[in-house]
Amino acid sequence: MATERQELAYWLRLTLTPGVGGETRRVLLKAFGLPQAIFEASPRALSAVVDPALAERLPNHECDAEIDAALDWADQPGNHLLTLADADYPQSLLTSDDPPVLLYAKGNVAMLQRPMLAVVGSRNATAQGLRDAEAFAQALGDAELAIVSGLALGIDAAAHRGALATTAGTVAVIGTGADRLYPARNEALARAIAEKGVVLSEFPLGTPPLAGNFPRRNRIIAGLGLGCLVVEAALRSGSLITARLAAESGREVFAIPGSIHSPLSRGCHQLIRQGAKLVESAQDILEELRWESSPATTVATTQNSAPRNDGEERVLAFLGDAPCVLDTLSERCGLTPAELLAMLLPLELAGRVAQLPGGLYQRLH
Repeated sequence: MATERQELAYWLRLTLTPGVGGETRRVLLKAFGLPQAIFEASPRALSAVVDPALAERLPNHECDAEIDAALDWADQPGNHLLTLADADYPQSLLTSDDPPVLLYAKGNVAMLQRPMLAVVGSRNATAQGLRDAEAFAQALGDAELAIVSGLALGIDAAAHRGALATTAGTVAVIGTGADRLYPARNEALARAIAEKGVVLSEFPLGTPPLAGNFPRRNRIIAGLGLGCLVVEAALRSGSLITARLAAESGREVFAIPGSIHSPLSRGCHQLIRQGAKLVESAQDILEELRWESSPATTVATTQNSAPRNDGEERVLAFLGDAPCVLDTLSERCGLTPAELLAMLLPLELAGRVAQLPGGLYQRLH
């Protein structure tokens, strides 16, 4: 009987053989069971379920060096290889359309069984978008929902940072090999995630950040979450791919609305028109998911990522980047309109706030 290391070697061989994609792997596993049986089958038996040319090549492809490197990598503390047959494989992925046959994981793999929510958005996010992503992630984490995202610059990184401040933790799904980090600017963040959560990849070790990897990465993000929150996204955005994949897998899709003048709001507005849930607070998400929430979850709103302390800086934090009417700002701040006007006047005189037609106030940068 094969040892655990030998069994993993067969799983690795199945993923490292060129021309064997996700669908072909599932067909082979369905026909033969475990990977060992696939590689012990005759070319004639294999050709009954796959192309004859692949059936001839499959048992003979040499990838022993890559297999040994992956097994040695998995022997290092904190590193794991998770197969479809592994108890630590995330159960939520099994209900998605295209679950990876094998995952490379760095960190605490037990947390892959926790309920998660995907938070994604633009790499070129606004300052308000970054605040929203971090605040929502922290509030959702305080409600014991782990946050899954893609470790990209912008919204992804902000969501990971917010989640790291909670006990729920965060999962970063990357589009490179687990031994490579991209972008380099998020290396420290990735190390922190590996210590308190999980860095996850389906790509073989050494895989560079190829453009085609990231849409495949997105399906894992979508599959891990109970739902997907899009914070900011342009009309042509990988975040919209993630949201579509989440919807196709039966997950809830949430979107934060923004200014009609902002290109980074258009993707969210399109999602809302297509049926995504418009959310203004983390509590909106928790209620839609029928999730038991804690009092802390009511804090994060689309404009609330600053502590509730008195003063002009507090008003600016609640005002955010989009124009806002006085009554709405009053509700956000918990101040009366008269108290707010007393704070807005010196901010206008200092050139930090402008009053626009229609009773709108706009923060200036």
